[in-house]
Amino acid sequence: MPKRTAEASTTDIDMTPMIDMTFQLITFFMFVMNFSEAEQDDRIQLPMSQLAKPVDGPVEKPITLQLANNGSVIYAGEMIGLRDVGGYLEQEKSVMIDAGKEPASATVIVRADGRAKTGEVQEIIKICQEKGFEKFALRAQYDEGR
Repeated sequence: MPKRTAEASTTDIDMTPMIDMTFQLITFFMFVMNFSEAEQDDRIQLPMSQLAKPVDGPVEKPITLQLANNGSVIYAGEMIGLRDVGGYLEQEKSVMIDAGKEPASATVIVRADGRAKTGEVQEIIKICQEKGFEKFALRAQYDEGR
């Protein structure tokens, strides 16, 4: 009877599917990541408030207007005059109407610098209302120490 020798068997694992799946997961999470921080501008210093509360959830159809301390408005990364906001909002309104959505359903996020004049914030809200936007979210930083 021939003698059998025990040979160590080696198994080669093809790692290609696992690497492919890893890259697919990375791509998926990049697409679903919340980029709400992307609309923030370092030139705006939000006022501190104990009444400020964290955002409940993502805002649907947001339009972010950031009021600088010199009275100009940052919209889509571009510095524009307060009086020019109406023209940009008119463009937003026409895009929404073309998409079959009502401007009243959009939320206008107003991020005003703490040193900006209150009247300018009110002016932005007034211009938005004239263009048909009705929902607003004002941003401030939460101050724990006061």
